[in-house]
Amino acid sequence: MEINFSGKRALVTGATKGIGKDIATQLSKCGAKVVAVGRTKQLLGELKKELPSIEIVELDIADWKQTENVLKNIGPIDLLVNNAGMGWLKSLLDATEEDVDSVFGVNIKALINVTKIVVQNMLDRKVPGSIVNISSQASIAGLLHHTVYCASKGAVDSFTRAAALEYGPKNIRVNAVNPTVIMTDMGRLGWSDPKVAKPMLEKIPLNRFGEVREVTDAVLYLLSDKASMITGVCLPIDGGFTAI
Repeated sequence: MEINFSGKRALVTGATKGIGKDIATQLSKCGAKVVAVGRTKQLLGELKKELPSIEIVELDIADWKQTENVLKNIGPIDLLVNNAGMGWLKSLLDATEEDVDSVFGVNIKALINVTKIVVQNMLDRKVPGSIVNISSQASIAGLLHHTVYCASKGAVDSFTRAAALEYGPKNIRVNAVNPTVIMTDMGRLGWSDPKVAKPMLEKIPLNRFGEVREVTDAVLYLLSDKASMITGVCLPIDGGFTAI
């Protein structure tokens, strides 16, 4: 099934590494004009060298006002991937106010702000649009020592459904994907120890962790016209973890 985004302009947050980088790369390969947003100038520069056609924007989306100022003049956007996210591995009693503010500040507050700006962009131009939020299996199942992260991703799923309801009549689709552990560079580092990986793998019927491209492929599908009747969905990409 060929997916073609020629004539479309896509904004991807957290686009400098891992899943976000692969999404930006594959969108570009499928013909989209990609705007890659990231916090780190060096990583943005490296991405630009790899893919000269990509437009890079250095921005900390946790800064509400700066995000408004930068993105309000970003130009036409047809596709949005809210990929930027963060989390702490801590027990509830060890979580601080700063932990809660930082995780919610990026995972849901910034996501809402970016989505708000892009939806307004689409409405002003009277065009259809497609948005995919990168959520997590942590929004569906409780994960040990992920209380704050789980709460933030639960908010992402709820926001996805509500935004889909609100803007469906304008032909703006809003969906989410909910990955399990994905073998990014960070994922390989954190889950390479069999003792750490075994308890999680035992809960995944496919008995393996996910690969980056398996998330990207689902995102590309949901962004595309192939998914034109799909909105308000939170799609697990978890090998069956949340099915049992």
